[in-house]
Amino acid sequence: MSGTAALVRLLPDFRPARDHPAFRRLLAGGLLSSLGGSMTSFAVVLQVWDLSRSSLAVGLLGLTFVPVLVVGLLGGSAADVVDRRKLALVTSVGLMAVSAMFAALAYAGLGLLWPLYLLAMVQAVLQAASAPARRTFVPRLVPPDQLTAAIALNTLSGRITMLFGPALAGLIAAAWGLKTCYAVDTVSFVASLYATARLPAMRPLGHEAPRRRPGLRATAEGLRFIRRRPLLVAAFLTDLDAMLLGLPVAVFPALNAAHFGGSPRTLGLLNAAVGVGGLLTAALSGPAARVSRQGRGMLAGTMIWGVAIAVFGVTRSLPAALLMLAVAGAADTLTVTFRSAMVQAVTPDEFRGRVSSVEYIIGTGGGPLGNVESGTVASLTTPVVSAVSGGLGCLAIAALIGWLCPAFARYRATAG
Repeated sequence: MSGTAALVRLLPDFRPARDHPAFRRLLAGGLLSSLGGSMTSFAVVLQVWDLSRSSLAVGLLGLTFVPVLVVGLLGGSAADVVDRRKLALVTSVGLMAVSAMFAALAYAGLGLLWPLYLLAMVQAVLQAASAPARRTFVPRLVPPDQLTAAIALNTLSGRITMLFGPALAGLIAAAWGLKTCYAVDTVSFVASLYATARLPAMRPLGHEAPRRRPGLRATAEGLRFIRRRPLLVAAFLTDLDAMLLGLPVAVFPALNAAHFGGSPRTLGLLNAAVGVGGLLTAALSGPAARVSRQGRGMLAGTMIWGVAIAVFGVTRSLPAALLMLAVAGAADTLTVTFRSAMVQAVTPDEFRGRVSSVEYIIGTGGGPLGNVESGTVASLTTPVVSAVSGGLGCLAIAALIGWLCPAFARYRATAG
């Protein structure tokens, strides 16, 4: 095989975007809207800090996760009844209005905290209602043999946003102020709205969908569906394992001070290293799209993540620490790709909204809960013990999941 051919096999499989215009528009619109969203996420935190000079005031923004638990589940039940395209359009218009109100407050210069908290709460609720519907689009837009490749492209888009969004927001805020960040986010919704409006109708499939009503009963039905599917339970537990035990972002400042001199610049490198590893893997995701043993891939990725975090916790070499965090980010990207593809493939369309809502809640809430776990363990022991025990615990639980659910490791998907 020539060097050029080998490189092509490493690159993402762009067939879903090339062959399916609706998916291509959705991918491009989602990337632009996500970059805009990172502007608001950055600006809200900075604005609350500028107004209060209080870490507690900034931390209170995390309370927006509380309604996500309820609204996310109910949003999933709604996505399995109504036209998902219309639901996504309505919530996107609402999110655009919220960004516009953030901008209006910033331009007015009122200097009040409570409107920021209120808008952040409304934004979180709308995102929780929108996410389950949006996650069902890809399986309807691409054939099954391109599903993993399409999800890999979505993952690449997310990693681009994760790495470059905050940096771009910082540049814009420094040059033109926070109000411009909010304005850019408001305008960025146009791309997502256009892509969503061009989609075909997305009513749930299945003969019971028209008779079902969203609510607690439908939500409970979705949770029972997950409980009776060992593959879904194992996939979600594996993801939760990595998020709870293997994501010690809360101890990064302490480890930076103890091992690497405590420079803010070094702390920035530590946080960026995870994103760099993730982006590199996403950009070279061609082989991942051809993996059929996705459950085994999730377990392996989670174990690699755990080992890398444990080594990061003990090393006093900055290059080694950055390398381990990059390896962890790379493993996480593969795990996310395999999980998303598996969940969408094994879930019937009539349940995809509710199953996607659980996936969204774990992804949204796992990080903050992981910070609580790692911070608590660090306060009771040391930051090193927190990182190492979390990484090794992540490894052990992944191995336990594989042992208790052999069907998860044996699962084979249709390779693209």
